Amino acid sequence: MSKPLKFGIIGTGAIAEKHASAINELHSTELVAVCSSSAKRAKQAEREFHVKGYDSLEEFLAHPGLEVVCICTASGQHLEPTVKAAQAGKHVLVEKPIEISIDRADAMIQACEQHQVKLGVIFQNRFNEGYLLLHAAVKSGQLGKLLMGNAYIKWFRDREYYQSSHWKGTFSGDGGGAFINQGIHTVDLLLDIMGEAESVFGKVKTALYDIEGEDMGTALVTFRNGALGNITAGTALYPGYPERLEIYGTEGSVMLEGGKIVAWNVKNQASKVENPTHEASGAADPMAIGHALHLMQIEDMVMAIQENKPPLVTGAIAKKSLEVILGIYESSKTGNEIAL
Repeated sequence: MSKPLKFGIIGTGAIAEKHASAINELHSTELVAVCSSSAKRAKQAEREFHVKGYDSLEEFLAHPGLEVVCICTASGQHLEPTVKAAQAGKHVLVEKPIEISIDRADAMIQACEQHQVKLGVIFQNRFNEGYLLLHAAVKSGQLGKLLMGNAYIKWFRDREYYQSSHWKGTFSGDGGGAFINQGIHTVDLLLDIMGEAESVFGKVKTALYDIEGEDMGTALVTFRNGALGNITAGTALYPGYPERLEIYGTEGSVMLEGGKIVAWNVKNQASKVENPTHEASGAADPMAIGHALHLMQIEDMVMAIQENKPPLVTGAIAKKSLEVILGIYESSKTGNEIAL
């Protein structure tokens, strides 16, 4: 049995706890260090995670035996630690979105390719049991030719959520609002099922909160295969409802809510609505989700490193959902349909 891969975490906010819990549960991984933004936070993280805490990225990357880095900083602060980790020969697993601009995402991808390290991006909902059933059905042709795919993320965040961190809802830290932070998970699933988008026509607005980014918006998507779709995202939609993915083909349709199959209407097939397990939705509480799916994605990253193959969600794949969302923002700004 091979030795556990030694992991470190950069950024010690709420999402880092999910990574730490997953790493600590797996036999193939070991958490050895964390890195935070100040000496005070590093000491606090050291006590919380029971490993060495650093406030210097360079010292953190020099931690003995460190092999893989999980980046859990603000979305707009993924580039710099990724590049430095790659230069230090460390594999990188970064939280979604990959970054907040295509140029910054490309720089991350290039750095990891140049230094021959793996780059994976967390989209843990791809490991959800209900989604995997849907994905397999679509890829095997059970739904026939795809006609329409819709993603609805009608969530709610209270005012305290945006006040709890200096970067939430900002252009520099978050890259926007409801689409790029909350909605991107379901947009990623939509693209994984429907294929690449050809164009978007969207409208976003800030209706409820005093933030730079949007708290609601909607968009029409044209896919390269000729199918159409709708995407709605919001954090102002009280009380918040489980995210919904709807896939329609010539032979039937399937709908997921909160990762659970709620409708399975495929010609000449029995319903698969009785889905035994599903991950809780973050519809009204960002911390309602567990770490089980993070565990699966970290395990996938371990296998990618050990077997020298790409992780399930590479940087290039993660960039696709970012391109769609930035296209929606541009469409809202200009009033035009945006080709991707």
